[in-house]
Amino acid sequence: MVMLVAEPHLEEQLRRERQESGADRFDEVWEGVYHVSPIPNIEHQLIVGRLYVILQSVLDAGGLGIAFPGVNVSDREQDWTHNYRGPDIAVVLKGNPAKNCGTHWCGGPDLLVEIVSPHDHSRDKLAFYSQIGVSELLIVDRDPWALELYRLEAGQLKSVGRSVPGAPAELQSQVLPLNFRLVAGDARPIIEVAHQDGRQSWRI
Repeated sequence: MVMLVAEPHLEEQLRRERQESGADRFDEVWEGVYHVSPIPNIEHQLIVGRLYVILQSVLDAGGLGIAFPGVNVSDREQDWTHNYRGPDIAVVLKGNPAKNCGTHWCGGPDLLVEIVSPHDHSRDKLAFYSQIGVSELLIVDRDPWALELYRLEAGQLKSVGRSVPGAPAELQSQVLPLNFRLVAGDARPIIEVAHQDGRQSWRI
């Protein structure tokens, strides 16, 4: 069910209540339209936490840059709250031209991760992420389970590979020295992350 609030007073009240309670942490604004995002469940947060630790350890080891477990990204420095998204994880490499504005990044990080929750709009963000110049986007879908890697080509993020438990193709990043794939597990599929030098791997 989608709710459109056209009463300004009620809209202001709802936004204020969400801000005061901290429930607006995952909300976004798309060209002035306020999007209330689903609250991540425990599995979602577990994947974000473990994947962030892996990415940051690889970045630290190579002196490559920094990762963020949730950050605002926009296409503008001023009035950025009119148009921003909040990916689950963002990686910004050294030398990236995006500007750290304190509250948000203006411009595209090098790698983003979106973990799909029921009723969210992760794939609807592709055009925006393409516009701001995100180099790669990894989408973790959980119903059904799949990993999909997108890469910026001719100004558009295009799918370059998909990994599912029955066909665990290896998705090779060009941003980080890492490969991703999805393999069968007992309770649920397992996300495998492997360093491209073959010396280290992780399972989520």
